[in-house]
Amino acid sequence: MPFRSVLVVDDEEPLRQLLAVILRDRGYQPRTVGSAEDALKELAARDYDLVLTDVRMPRMDGIALTRAIQERQPGATVIVMSAYGSHDDAIEAMKAGAYDFLPKPFKPDDVLLCLRKAEERERLARENRRLRAELRGAVGVDAIVGVSEAMQAVLRQVRKVAPQKTTVLLSGESGTGKELVARALHDLSPRAAAPFVAVNCGAIPGELLESELFGHARGAFTDAVRAKKGLAAEADGGTLFLDEIGELPLPLQVKLLRFLQEEEVRPVGDNRSQKVDVRVVAATARDLAQAVAAGQFREDLFWRLNVVAVKLPALRERSDDVETLARHFLQRFALLRPELPGLRFTPEALETLRAHRWPGNVRELMHAVERAVVLAEGSAIREEDLPDPVRGLGQGATGAVTGGDLSVKRGARALEERLIREALARTGGNRTRAAGLLDLSYRALLYKIRDYGLE
Repeated sequence: MPFRSVLVVDDEEPLRQLLAVILRDRGYQPRTVGSAEDALKELAARDYDLVLTDVRMPRMDGIALTRAIQERQPGATVIVMSAYGSHDDAIEAMKAGAYDFLPKPFKPDDVLLCLRKAEERERLARENRRLRAELRGAVGVDAIVGVSEAMQAVLRQVRKVAPQKTTVLLSGESGTGKELVARALHDLSPRAAAPFVAVNCGAIPGELLESELFGHARGAFTDAVRAKKGLAAEADGGTLFLDEIGELPLPLQVKLLRFLQEEEVRPVGDNRSQKVDVRVVAATARDLAQAVAAGQFREDLFWRLNVVAVKLPALRERSDDVETLARHFLQRFALLRPELPGLRFTPEALETLRAHRWPGNVRELMHAVERAVVLAEGSAIREEDLPDPVRGLGQGATGAVTGGDLSVKRGARALEERLIREALARTGGNRTRAAGLLDLSYRALLYKIRDYGLE
């Protein structure tokens, strides 16, 4: 990923202007300051990809500045310049945490080569992180399990779209694997070595979401004691995954649309914009076309996101995959029980899994298998090791009605409370995942938890 924003620190104004011209001509976004003290103020106000600083400056020199930067932001890329070309200066700069040392006088190509080397180091570091992730588990379409024609059609579409920067809108019920598909789009793209940043738009309070997405300047609000880079900027060069996009508040929809059109972010409280290069993948369990008709979602944003639409089938629509997925999860979770080698399903357990409707989709199946592995007492998972709802033993809708009480309102509340309790139990109290199972927004679930006294 190429660096974009560069902070130039030098007490000689002509040199600052020269470097700004060199950098701007090559597509960088330079900002210049005349002292180390001003540099620290600037770095507190916003983030920079790279700092290019002189060594010999009054009061605070470039070595001390480099140390201060590394204390605030370990691993930051700093290149130190010096007209003296001292070997000792170079050693001190490296000890302080500088990436490279650039002797003066220099030619424009010397500066650009130094920056390119720093960019290559960052690219290799990202590639190393990606390869480590691959060693930990499958990536791309290999992480998506499915032999049914419905899933094979989805995978063919993913392979076709992945190499492009085109915005993709994933839709499907909660638990169908939308984030897995988003990661596959990233892993199969030329951006695979760059970041994949996921944002759950329904899990972050609306008043904080703009700051999370686009960042903020120092002092933008009461708790903004330092500048913060937003998640959109964190994804620069890679993929930004906006999950539960249908929960995005209307005022923020306008700002997201501007971000998609102009490809730049403006942190909260800052009057400067920053160019970013991201591929956006959005996902929703809602019918966004209906939300547009109801005035809950902007039509222009809907069409901007819906360039390529990928619909993920519910698990009940791809019943051929149930056994394949169950065996896949069994292989993964069997590692939890090394004392039970060769753990397998009995024929009766497999038949029960195939017969269930899976309202929670793949996520529900995964948790059911995990629970069965934990409860298994021998080398085989039996039908009784599976959750009661999977075995058809859970209460149906009429379970909420007790005695002769036929009140629809009371029955609906009792059923809703039972479903929330069950979702929280299945997810181990994880409210974000429980909201997904219940097809509710995170905020709606928090309200209902308080309402039913389930804190």
